[in-house]
Amino acid sequence: MKGTGLFASSSLDSEKRLICLTLPNLSVAGFQETSSLKVELCFFASFCSPPRIKDEPDDDGFYASPKEDSKPLKRPREDDDILLILQDSKAKKVKSKDKKVPEADKRKKPKKEEEQKWKWWEEERYPEGIKWKFLEHKGPVFAPPYEPLPENVKFYYDGKVMKLSTKAEEVATFFAKMLDHEYTTKEIFRKNFFKDWRKEMTSEEKSTITSLSKCDFTHMSQYFKAQSEARKQMSKEEKQKIKEENERLLKEYGYCVMDNHKERIANFKIEPPGLFRGRGNHPKMGMLKRRIMPEDIIINCSKDSKIPAPPPGHKWKEVRHDNKVTWLVSWTENIQGSIKYIMLNPSSRIKGEKDWQKYETARRLKKCVDKIRNQYREDWKSKEMKVRQRAVALYFIDKLALRAGNEKEEGETADTVGCCSLRVEHIKLHPELDGQEYVVEFDFLGKDSIRYYNKVPVEKRVFKNLQLFMENKQPEDDLFDRLNTSILNKHLQDLMEGLTAKVFRTYNASITLQQQLKELTNPDDNIPAKILSYNRANRAVAILCNHQRAPPKTFEKSMMNLQSKIDAKKEQLADARRELKSAKADAKVRRDEKSKKTVESKKKAVQRIEEQLMKLEVQATDREENKQIALGTSKLNYLDPRISVAWCKKWGIPIEKIYNKTQREKFAWAIDMAEEDYEF
Repeated sequence: MKGTGLFASSSLDSEKRLICLTLPNLSVAGFQETSSLKVELCFFASFCSPPRIKDEPDDDGFYASPKEDSKPLKRPREDDDILLILQDSKAKKVKSKDKKVPEADKRKKPKKEEEQKWKWWEEERYPEGIKWKFLEHKGPVFAPPYEPLPENVKFYYDGKVMKLSTKAEEVATFFAKMLDHEYTTKEIFRKNFFKDWRKEMTSEEKSTITSLSKCDFTHMSQYFKAQSEARKQMSKEEKQKIKEENERLLKEYGYCVMDNHKERIANFKIEPPGLFRGRGNHPKMGMLKRRIMPEDIIINCSKDSKIPAPPPGHKWKEVRHDNKVTWLVSWTENIQGSIKYIMLNPSSRIKGEKDWQKYETARRLKKCVDKIRNQYREDWKSKEMKVRQRAVALYFIDKLALRAGNEKEEGETADTVGCCSLRVEHIKLHPELDGQEYVVEFDFLGKDSIRYYNKVPVEKRVFKNLQLFMENKQPEDDLFDRLNTSILNKHLQDLMEGLTAKVFRTYNASITLQQQLKELTNPDDNIPAKILSYNRANRAVAILCNHQRAPPKTFEKSMMNLQSKIDAKKEQLADARRELKSAKADAKVRRDEKSKKTVESKKKAVQRIEEQLMKLEVQATDREENKQIALGTSKLNYLDPRISVAWCKKWGIPIEKIYNKTQREKFAWAIDMAEEDYEF
């Protein structure tokens, strides 16, 4: 379904050409290959854990002047005064007026709360490197202890019932919960699981359980399915009880006090033990993620704060008072040895300020990007191979928004690459292809094992350099053998302070959105049509950044439901038009005021239904076009939110049509400071 009704003429081919005009280095052929690509990666639900942060930038803290949160005084009760004057009717009127005041207060309450929000962006910054001066929190919430299975839930080995020790049983339940999942059929997953499971067994269990294929987890799996079904069938009272407990935990552990302000914590719960999945064909999939204990935890807070108490009988690994970092809790996970953090919510001052600085750095690049581009063009002719490789890599990072690619230990992670780590096998050179000269065909797995496939016409000198880089090399050899991310980023720092490969990605994404919005927005369109234009502009960025997704499993069903609504609305419109025609004919005969009013009423009904139909058709077009494109990643991480806010203000689009409540809290600084004339 390419589109219906009003937007039927907006074919995907015309959109390809439009995007290619604004993204000159993305060919129509490249776009077609990218947009039609069927992503074979499946996304699985898993416990979220705070992201790993390799280093803390030194310039992401604002000075927060200490001030107490002022609370509005409660309105004084007037019951006693009212009782004294109840006897006359005038007093009764006064009482009724007084009764209405609290209702008005209720309506105004949200506005008062908004006014009291901490506008940290209007305050002075801390000295360089200082993130906070006071930090107090309650520490993390640990995963609940393991509860052994009921006696009637059996595990079978080689057809016989076998009672497992508590540790072995717990690990067995992780596999049982995933029994119907594709993962448990993969050889590497099964091999890693069995190896780690045996480490948790007693010596007797080890000698008995020697083959995973003889293990029968079916009974366990059925038990967990029944539990899941029981949770769905819970009564309102039971659900309310769970909700209240979650709210209690959030209230106690979900907030911290930072510099006299209450700030929300992003994820205060430690993820429970389980089996590692990873992205794509990760070599460590199936390994046991061990239970995190207090003895693994490093707490970070102020010296003068109340230090969180560890669970009874335990102690923290360490308590630090480091105000040059932004994390509250950290630990090292056992699978890849990476450090995990508990940090503040995206709506917090620290996160918001970091975002703001990120986009300001990208805006600084705008001022010198032409100079940098001229420089790397000159470097294509350099006598040094190292300089040539660096210049060609930078050209790809700039024009195609490729990630730089971080160096990894061999065999430790899935085989994903970025620009600097491309191998000869990842590109093909075509002197002529589809009527275009000097075409480079890319095909590799990028971040999160998402396939990047594109055919891009490049400048002749880039093409000749690539031929040179590939001479006398095997497919598995590095394309840029004289280059790595450290060398590239050091060079970028010399070109502009704070410049990294990611800044190019942020800059190109934001500038593309701004250009697309100017070209696609029609002033005469209604709000749904303008939002479609916004999503199309966002989609151009997502294609540039290769933000793809597998079509949702429910896509076809939801499109059928939407089409049913469109068909029903068309029938309703046909009926309304017939009624209008009949009313006009009646009015011609009667020529009275009542019949004229009836005609006007029927006209309005037709207009209303036409608008509703158009809204549904726009929605259908939007869904179809976004089937394999993930808009959220670029919108939240690569697009300066001030561009979107300014566009909303200029065209009278409610901000909530673009950003949901959580996103509005994250970008409160942008919503407050951006006016309709903002330019990236």
